[in-house]
Amino acid sequence: GSEEYLDSEKYQLKPRDWATAEREGRTITPLITKLNTIRRAHPALQRLRNLRFHRTDNDALIAYSKRTGADVVLVVVNLDPHHTQEATISLDMPRLGLDWHESMPVHDELTDETYHWGRTNYVRLEPGRAPAHVFHVQRSSAAPRNGGAGVS
Repeated sequence: GSEEYLDSEKYQLKPRDWATAEREGRTITPLITKLNTIRRAHPALQRLRNLRFHRTDNDALIAYSKRTGADVVLVVVNLDPHHTQEATISLDMPRLGLDWHESMPVHDELTDETYHWGRTNYVRLEPGRAPAHVFHVQRSSAAPRNGGAGVS
């Protein structure tokens, strides 16, 4: 092995006061717990080959969807941990199993809020308060499905 890593900071053990961080609200444990619960509840989030990116007009935000059969999850994440970011998200509707002109309710699994989204949508995400949306795309069971059964 190389000696350059001998004193590398990334290999040093650092004492952490996890209890104090949790008391002061400086922990991401509740967020990670919630994300794991959401992942277990959605078959689309349990696959690796169904990832589709959607266009944003701000490089500090990323938008992607995952679809397996009727289960469609749309995620928008603020990549900037220090600043609020805003963007218009342009969805590839057929990738969501919808026609270009359709709109749909989306339920944010993190905040329990529901919005009505269409092809283009405004998003504002604040680190520390709402760093991401994890939307379950809700479609009526009678609505026609575009794009087949989805990619898995």
